[in-house]
Amino acid sequence: MAGGGFVSTSGPEKTYEGGMTVFVLVTCIVAATGGLIFGYDIGISGGVTSMPDFLNKFFPDVYRKEIAAKASDYCRFDSQILTSFTSSLYIAGLVSSLSASAVTRAFGRKVSMLSGSITFLIGAALNGTAVNVAMLIIGRIMLGFGVGFANQSIPIYLSEMAPPKLRGALNIGFQLFNGIGVLSANLINYGTAKIDGWGWRLSLGLAGVPAVIMLVGSLFLPDTPNSLIERGNPDKAKAMLERIRGTPNVHAEFDDLIEASQNSETVQRPFRNILTRKYRPQLVMAIFIPFFQQMTGINVIAFYAPVLFKTIGFASNAALMSAVILGAVNLVSIVVSIFVVDKYGRRFLFIEGGIQMIICQVVIAAILGDKLGTSGEGGLSKGYSSFLVFTLCMYAAGFGWSWGPLSWLVPSEIFPLEIRSAGQSISVAVNLITTFIFAQVFLSMLCHFKYGVFLFYGGWGILMTLFVFFFVPETKNVPMEEMTRVWKEHWFWRRWSPYQDDPNTVHPKSSDVEMPSANGLRPHQSTN
Repeated sequence: MAGGGFVSTSGPEKTYEGGMTVFVLVTCIVAATGGLIFGYDIGISGGVTSMPDFLNKFFPDVYRKEIAAKASDYCRFDSQILTSFTSSLYIAGLVSSLSASAVTRAFGRKVSMLSGSITFLIGAALNGTAVNVAMLIIGRIMLGFGVGFANQSIPIYLSEMAPPKLRGALNIGFQLFNGIGVLSANLINYGTAKIDGWGWRLSLGLAGVPAVIMLVGSLFLPDTPNSLIERGNPDKAKAMLERIRGTPNVHAEFDDLIEASQNSETVQRPFRNILTRKYRPQLVMAIFIPFFQQMTGINVIAFYAPVLFKTIGFASNAALMSAVILGAVNLVSIVVSIFVVDKYGRRFLFIEGGIQMIICQVVIAAILGDKLGTSGEGGLSKGYSSFLVFTLCMYAAGFGWSWGPLSWLVPSEIFPLEIRSAGQSISVAVNLITTFIFAQVFLSMLCHFKYGVFLFYGGWGILMTLFVFFFVPETKNVPMEEMTRVWKEHWFWRRWSPYQDDPNTVHPKSSDVEMPSANGLRPHQSTN
C-alpha cells in the first residue's frame, strides 16, 4: 500500500464483497447535484459584478471608475465594498460548516443537505429582489449558510455510500455538478448581460433553481449505513448496506462499521479529540489540502473571470464568453478525473495537475508582463488574446482533474467515523476562510501586483506539489474504515500512528526506505 513520499511495504488490501449497484449510482448522482449551488454561485458572482447596470445601481463609484478606465487597467475594479459582495458568502459558510458538524453527526447527512438547500433558496430570493447593498449582503450570507451545510455533508455522504474501488469516481460527482453549476452560471450571465436594467436580477434569482433541485433530491435520499449505525440503528444499517452493495454477504464491512461506531461512541467532543496526537496526520490534511486548493488561485479567477478579462482589455461580451469557455474546459477536465482517479490514484493527479498549473501561471504572467507591463496600458492583439485564453484553459484543466475534485475527495475519505464530521467541517471551514480572504483581496492584489499575481500563485503551486509528493498518502481502493493503515505505513506519519507500539507491527529501518515512483509506490509494489 502506498504511503506517499517514502513508503513501506504492506500486506494485502482488504476487500469487501459487492460492488456498484444502480441504487448507489442513482443515489450518488442525486446527492452530488448539491454541488450545483456552490458552482452556480462561483460562476454567477463575477459575471454580475461586471454588468454595468448592477454596478451603477449598487456600486456607482466602481461604475464611474470603469467608465473612465483605459482599455486595460489593473485597478479599474479595485473596491473593498464590491469584493465584500462576493466574499461575504464565505464567512457565513465558514460559520455554518462548523455548526453543520453537530447536525450531520446527530441527525444524519440528509438533514444537513435539506438545511443547506432551504437557506440557499432564501438567499437566492433576497439577492434577486435586492434594492440596496445591505439586502444583497444579507442574501449572500444566507447563500453562505447553504453552501456551508452542503459542502460539509455531501462529500461525506458520497464517500460513505460508494464501494471502495469506485469511491473516487462517485465522490468527484460533487465536483462535476460544481463544474456544471459554474458553466450554467457563465452561460446565463452571457445571456442576461444583454437585458437592459434587470438582467442581473435574473442571474442572481436563478440561483434558486439548483437550490430546489437539491431540496427535492434530499427528500428522497436514504441515510448511509455509517450514519445509521452512528445514530443507533444497526438493523437498518445492515439492510441498507446489503441494498447498496447488492449482496447479503456484507458481514466483513458491517463488522468494520460496527467497530468504527463503537470507537466513535468513546468520543464526546470530536473537535477537541481531533487535536490529539493520533489524529495529527488527518488534521494536517484537513487544513493544508483545502488551503492549498485555494492557493492555486482558481476560485478567485473563477469569481472574477469576466472582470479579469475586461481588466486586460477584452470587451464585455468577449469577457463573458471567455469565462464560458473556461467553465466548459473545467467541466470536461472533471469528467476526465472521474475516469482516471481510481486507476492512477490521487497522488498522480495532484502532482501532474500542480505542475501543469505552475507552467501555465508562469506563461500567463510572461504574456501580461510583456504586453501590458506594470501600467496596464495598451492591450493584447487578437493572437495574444487567443493564446492567453488557451493558456488559462490549460490552467483550468489542470485544476479540474486534480486539486479541484481531489481537495473534496481526500479529506472526506481519510477520517475515522468518530471524527469524520468534525474533520470534514474543519476542511470546509479552511476552504471557505481562505476563499473569503482571497476573494476579498484579489482585485486589490491585481491592482498592486499587476501580472505578478500569477507568479504569486505559481510559487504556491511549487509548495503544494512538494507537499503532496512528500506527505500525502495514496488512498485509492482503501476502505474508509481501514484508512488508518495508510498512516501506519507512511515514512513520516507512522510516528503518530496509534499502532506504533503494537509488537506485531513491523516498521522498516530508515535505511530500508526507498524513493517512490510517481504514484508513491516502491518499484516492486503493485498498483492493484
